[in-house]
Amino acid sequence: MRGELYRNSLQEPWNAFVSRSKNGTFLYDRNYMDYHADRFTDCSVIFYNDDDRIIGLLPASRHGRTIVSHGGLTYGGVVCDTAMKAGVMLTLFDSMLETLRREGGEELIYKPSPHIFHRYPSEEDLYALYRFGARLVRRDASSAVCLQRPVPFAKGKREGVRKARRAGVEVRRSDDFSSFFAIGQRIMRDKYNKEPVHSVEEMKLLHGRFPGTILLHGAFDGTRMLAGAIVYVCPPTLHLQYMYSSPDGQNVGALDLILEHIISGHGTDFSYLSFGVSTEDEGRYLNEGLIHQKELFGARTVVHDFYQLEL
Repeated sequence: MRGELYRNSLQEPWNAFVSRSKNGTFLYDRNYMDYHADRFTDCSVIFYNDDDRIIGLLPASRHGRTIVSHGGLTYGGVVCDTAMKAGVMLTLFDSMLETLRREGGEELIYKPSPHIFHRYPSEEDLYALYRFGARLVRRDASSAVCLQRPVPFAKGKREGVRKARRAGVEVRRSDDFSSFFAIGQRIMRDKYNKEPVHSVEEMKLLHGRFPGTILLHGAFDGTRMLAGAIVYVCPPTLHLQYMYSSPDGQNVGALDLILEHIISGHGTDFSYLSFGVSTEDEGRYLNEGLIHQKELFGARTVVHDFYQLEL
């Protein structure tokens, strides 16, 4: 087995492997990863067997002497297909460490993808991390709803759904990212003095590259957007990347109606709805108010782990 650093000429085989993998989402597609390539020094690796067949990918970036898998992604461990077995993963880790050492790395921060994003059992890397002496250094608390057996909304959220329906609020798909981000920017600036992670221009670019995968669900009073949610389609999971509601939307429960619409309409096609993390300070602080809001919709905890491996 050999590891080879990714280069732009390998984009097509990289993306083809991601699309047929058992644990890869479109976040690993180079058309997504490379939209912010100017912010990160790529150090991704492709692994080949003796027949020059790709058996795994490691999305990664270099940060001085530290290699992170990947600095621009929430998670990003080894991407593999159903041919991957536990013993093969151990060999891949040998190759991975050798390759990263050769590139001057001294430590690897490894962020395995949570199990809810796996299309088939895919935790060979967790066993390999244990065998190679990796140390758990961070754990973030995320939240997800099981779409096939959802926990009922809390009373206040059920009332929000009824209120929105009485007000004639309609939920539908939209491409109006400008109106949605205008709502979000006001909230982020007024409440947190921050900006959304993505700009509206970046989101429009990504939506243009992945029109069936990055979806905006809006709640409308006629033509006026009251609230919205951007959903990333990552089978078998839907991930809520952004959720914003205007003051008028909050008054009529517009966001409650959007979430009820998503949860009730996708249980036969997807397994989970992911709400994202609610921890800060590298997992040491739990934002209890934030995670409580997610739990009111029936979401429960899924962890995002970070491992440190000396090279």
